Amino acid sequence: MVAPEVVPVVIALLATFCAGGIVIALFYSHIERRSESRKRFLAIAAAGTQAETVRQSSSWRKKSIESTLREIDDKQRAQKTSKPTLLRRMRQAGLNWSTRTYHAVCTGAGFACLAITLASSGLTILPALGFGIAGGLLLPHIYVSARRRRRFAAFASEFPNAVDVIVRGVKAGLPLADCLRIISIEAQEPVRSEFRLILEDQTMGLPVEQAVQHLPQRVPLPEASFFAIVIALQSRTGGSLSEALGNLSKVLRERKKMKAKIKAVSSEAKTSAGIIGALPFVVAGAIYLTAPDYISLMFSTLIGNIVLGISAFWMMTGIFVMRKMINFDF
Repeated sequence: MVAPEVVPVVIALLATFCAGGIVIALFYSHIERRSESRKRFLAIAAAGTQAETVRQSSSWRKKSIESTLREIDDKQRAQKTSKPTLLRRMRQAGLNWSTRTYHAVCTGAGFACLAITLASSGLTILPALGFGIAGGLLLPHIYVSARRRRRFAAFASEFPNAVDVIVRGVKAGLPLADCLRIISIEAQEPVRSEFRLILEDQTMGLPVEQAVQHLPQRVPLPEASFFAIVIALQSRTGGSLSEALGNLSKVLRERKKMKAKIKAVSSEAKTSAGIIGALPFVVAGAIYLTAPDYISLMFSTLIGNIVLGISAFWMMTGIFVMRKMINFDF
């Protein structure tokens, strides 16, 4: 049995609990709404902070990309304004000659031209010496330039395949250095030797970015410059290397298709220019075979020599104009 004096206390406690329950039931929805509002406010504030962080990161990445592009552009402009040295031109042509070897070749070519001129024509020693000097200066230069252009064309043709190998290797999880090593072993020349030089620079302690920056110096082509820019941007600002190189591979292949289209469209003009340029020599040779006395006046008289000089001048002018019309810088 409960004592009579405890009953009022129990009733007071029960009344207090009932009143508290009624108050909580009345104000619960309002408190819940304030709690939800607080949660939404905190969520919006967190989202704003995250958006600001993303915005700052994006702004920093954009500034980093702009500074990298500006730096690379300044370096490439400095390289374009400065002409390559003789030793660099020979390296770009794939020749391991020294400057002494080149000068020896020039001397040999000069003596050969002098001997051929004296043996095949009735010129005296002074005009023949002029032909020998011209041959000694021009023939080695033309040979190095031809090998240089041919090597650059082979590099531009094989380079998209090398970029595809890097893309597949990076997607498979291989490091960039391993992809470069695969190209230096299995690619075709001259891509193989150029990537081998990149690996040698990296072995000497240079980062991959700086080692790749030397590639446009050895191979001054837009394809090599694009590759160096992509590697520099990825190393400094981050991002997906496989995606960037995949886009680069598409650009290089589209450039290759465009070059083929331009070559096909301009082939008719080049053939016509070749026929027009060779026509005077063909006609002169045919006249010499049929009537040698008639055309020999051009070489034995003063007026004939003047006519030949003027004709040669206008012929060279026409050839240069046609060459300018049918050659496209790409």
